Amino acid sequence: MNSTGTAIDAGTFDYIVTGAGSAGCAVAARLSENGRYRVLLLEAGGKDSYFWIHVPIGYSRLFANPRLNWMFESEPEAELEGRTMYQPRGKVLGGTSSINGMVYMRGNPADYDLWRQRGCEGWDWDSVLPYFRKAEDQERGADAFHGSGGPLRVSDQAVHWELGDHFIAAGVEAGLPANNDFNDGEQEGVGPFQNTTNRKRRWSTATAYLRPARNRGNLAVRTNAHATRVLVEDGPNGGQRASGVEFLCDGALHVAQARGEIIVCGGVYGSPQLLQLSGIGPGAHLREFGVKVVRDMPGVGADLQDHFYVRLAYRCTQPITLNDIANSPVRKLIAGMQYVLFKTGPLTSNGICAGGFARSDQRLERPDIQLNFSVWSFAERTRAGIAPHPFPGFTISAVHLRPDARGSVRLKSPDPLAAPSIRFNFLRTQYDLDALTAGMRLARNITTQPALAPYVAEEILPGAQVASDAEFEATIRRNGISNLHPVGTCRMGVDPEAVCDARLRVNGIAGLRVVDASIMPSVPAGNTNAPTIMIAEKAGDMILADARAA
Repeated sequence: MNSTGTAIDAGTFDYIVTGAGSAGCAVAARLSENGRYRVLLLEAGGKDSYFWIHVPIGYSRLFANPRLNWMFESEPEAELEGRTMYQPRGKVLGGTSSINGMVYMRGNPADYDLWRQRGCEGWDWDSVLPYFRKAEDQERGADAFHGSGGPLRVSDQAVHWELGDHFIAAGVEAGLPANNDFNDGEQEGVGPFQNTTNRKRRWSTATAYLRPARNRGNLAVRTNAHATRVLVEDGPNGGQRASGVEFLCDGALHVAQARGEIIVCGGVYGSPQLLQLSGIGPGAHLREFGVKVVRDMPGVGADLQDHFYVRLAYRCTQPITLNDIANSPVRKLIAGMQYVLFKTGPLTSNGICAGGFARSDQRLERPDIQLNFSVWSFAERTRAGIAPHPFPGFTISAVHLRPDARGSVRLKSPDPLAAPSIRFNFLRTQYDLDALTAGMRLARNITTQPALAPYVAEEILPGAQVASDAEFEATIRRNGISNLHPVGTCRMGVDPEAVCDARLRVNGIAGLRVVDASIMPSVPAGNTNAPTIMIAEKAGDMILADARAA
């Protein structure tokens, strides 16, 4: 507030976008593209100027950096021996696309067809594919499934990892089909991963979308500007309309007004929290914290979904892994010089070079297991960071793509700067345990194949002694963790619990939309950054189309 005790007037805009993350950067860029509309983009974090954001292997330096990361923590999970789940989320321009592992994965076409079957018209695979292609600048060139010339560069691995080749060959020996492209509609198989890098640098949405748009006179970007409340007014006919946004910047409360719409892009945790702080959410819950109920919507913050995974870590027989570089001052220095001087060497890689998709039960129609192969290994992944093992190592992660678990995001405090309460409810069904057990057995089977076995000195985690279903279950409960692909907390749909309609408009409140992974009715089978960017591309078209029709 200013010296008079009132909020500082930040101006009036056609569109206000809260959150400059994976979706927010793309939406703001598209809405400001034609020059007709004034757009304000608010980001609670700072600029993406930190060196390690842009270095592909810099992920480990971003994972637990409070300058760039919200560093959320879940509530204790009853089925995981009371453990909490660390939840890194980007607090910087580009959001989580500025700190993630950069794997480019769309999911299975059936995922999107299921969205349509649940009433979300226009979200089937054939309808979303053009937006994946529109966003994409595919290194391999354009075809029926891929685009070129879009903002988001999608590249093959910059480093040729010997171990990656042997993992793929071993996967084929284990019975999986070879698959050179997991994003062309056929997902099952084993093959190389692509990533969102360009010219050996991370290609976040801040770089891909926002940087080319920053010189537009109709786009205002405010960093260190934390949205605290969406203002909602009662209309003359009893309806409600979002009219502005309050936000904290430099310790002062500001308010910006919207002539058109407010687009909430705070992510799976930030978007439901902002709506709840604005009085839009489960009424009884909001009243507990003294928040005036504007619209009682039980679905806000419900239906939290995430993939769940368990690592299998191996000591490698040869010093050809990222562990060997991280543990050697000389090799680290050489790798740094290679990158700074020539943009070559291991720092150009994200280290997640290959993987696969398989079915935990052959009776299933499509894969429910993802395998991620990484040329490093580590003891723990916590809010304290990631430290590699002091020996050559690699990791295979078995990820369950279709967990039954449904959780929630709720307020812990009426303070908008406080972290929300995050609860997953993992591993409450036998299917979730059986699928992960099958995925771990498959990963271990691949390491015994002739192509990969010579590189395996020993299984470090969980260890060869784990063999029975009961032992696998104990390992899963003790070591399994969130795969950091949360969705669903402001989901779209046609049922009474849905928060948004198929055009991502918040039900019952005009001029308000949610555009990010929180609107997904169910989690896609794969990494969620590419689907989030697709959602932003499609939302941009819908918002502009609705403006023309008004």
